[in-house]
Amino acid sequence: MMLTRAGDYALRSMVYLAKQTDGKITILGEIAEKQGIPKNFLAKILQVLTKAGLVKSHQGVNGGYSIGIPMDSIDLKKIIETVEGPIFLNRCLIRVGECDRDNSCPMHDVWVEAQGKLMEVLTNTTLGDVIRKNPELSYLS
Repeated sequence: MMLTRAGDYALRSMVYLAKQTDGKITILGEIAEKQGIPKNFLAKILQVLTKAGLVKSHQGVNGGYSIGIPMDSIDLKKIIETVEGPIFLNRCLIRVGECDRDNSCPMHDVWVEAQGKLMEVLTNTTLGDVIRKNPELSYLS
């Protein structure tokens, strides 16, 4: 599994918005420039994140975007799955019968364990955790 550009950009833009002080409203162009994300692509990603309630869209002259809910209640899995859909390391994990080797593959148990550990990390890591662990990184703000 490789995180797509959409997933990467969603994470980067969410970290950027969470890092803004006092719920500052940030314009699309600023986020795109600071995070090195194409504006048109970012607009689509922010639309999806807004629909999911993770981001607030503010209309009008002073419009832009802000974090939708507290950063400590947004885990990385939620952000990724909002823009990419469910995360699976291998197709055999999607559902029983997806792979015709479900019962005979020596790798199946490895994939199940790896999937569980990945989901644990992504679910137990919030935007707040990322920011607190990396306060000195300039690309966050």
